[in-house]
Amino acid sequence: MPRGQSTVTKVHYKGQEEDFIVFVDSAEDLEKWKGDRSIPLANVVNSFKIFVTHKHGAQGQMDGASKATLENEFGTKNEEDAIIKILESGDVQNVENLPNHPGRGGDRNETMGPRQAH
Repeated sequence: MPRGQSTVTKVHYKGQEEDFIVFVDSAEDLEKWKGDRSIPLANVVNSFKIFVTHKHGAQGQMDGASKATLENEFGTKNEEDAIIKILESGDVQNVENLPNHPGRGGDRNETMGPRQAH
């Protein structure tokens, strides 16, 4: 997970049974890719991972999408094909990743509890 304040760009696709999220490097790269499909998809997406939010929109807790979920929604188990459909039809959202956001990883106080060496 990135450290410090940064902007995260994601594409939210509201499906029939689930809400899907794909992270992209930038909205500009996504728009370039939509206009020129010769640009490799790897230059657009942050990772080839699709997340579901269990009908909680773009803000819910994210879990990896199963192949069965992809098959039910997109008619394919191939993640790359599903990512393309999400990128084509989803809504782009830029979200500020704040430094003190509770979802951030890492220890904050090394003097607390059993993490401290005795």
